[in-house]
Amino acid sequence: MARAAPSAGGRALDIALAADRDKALALVGDSREITPAILSRLDRYVALLLRWQATTNLVAPSTLSELWTRHVADSLQLVPLAPKARHWVDLGSGGGFPGLVVACMLADTEGATVHLVESNLKKAAFLREAARVVAVPAKVHAVRIEDFVDRFHEPVEIVTARALASLENLIESAYPLLKRGAEALFLKGRDVEVELTTASKCWSIDAELIPSVTDSSGRIVRVRSVVPSVPGSTD
Repeated sequence: MARAAPSAGGRALDIALAADRDKALALVGDSREITPAILSRLDRYVALLLRWQATTNLVAPSTLSELWTRHVADSLQLVPLAPKARHWVDLGSGGGFPGLVVACMLADTEGATVHLVESNLKKAAFLREAARVVAVPAKVHAVRIEDFVDRFHEPVEIVTARALASLENLIESAYPLLKRGAEALFLKGRDVEVELTTASKCWSIDAELIPSVTDSSGRIVRVRSVVPSVPGSTD
């Protein structure tokens, strides 16, 4: 098994990251085989993120020592939930979670494309550099989410988002894509049931809550279909 490349964070952080990497791979190892090629891409991505983190706030500094379990593994668990999907859209990609991690998983899959939507220009620049360095099938769109979804007409099967907005707002943002037949996989925290109840006041939602493998209180919201509670209200 390939080992993680040295980071720019110092010896103590390197040791913590190595241990966290092993823990993360154990968490997701049963869900889908992480090939040496996939692992190599993830290692290069993490190393690049750590270098950029010194000047661009890509993840919360307090989570750096748990980068693999808190961010990478959290993202990896999505791919087995849609094993046949080739066309993904990640809203508010930030430092690349989950979209760039998904792209690392799908880089050897013929026809796969992951669209990363990130309006912050510094973060979008990082995502472009990461996609180039790691050589993954990701396209970066440095625009606002509402502008992207209104103008995007390429195939889309899965829409993702993580730590971005309330479920109600996520559904509203993603609706132009969801009404075309895409499903959503939204990574949410402990308040997800309250969020789902609130969202259900405005939307008729066919959804499933899937336990997270990385956080006992976390859930993945699989939205299979959604329509406005008041017909025509989003036209």
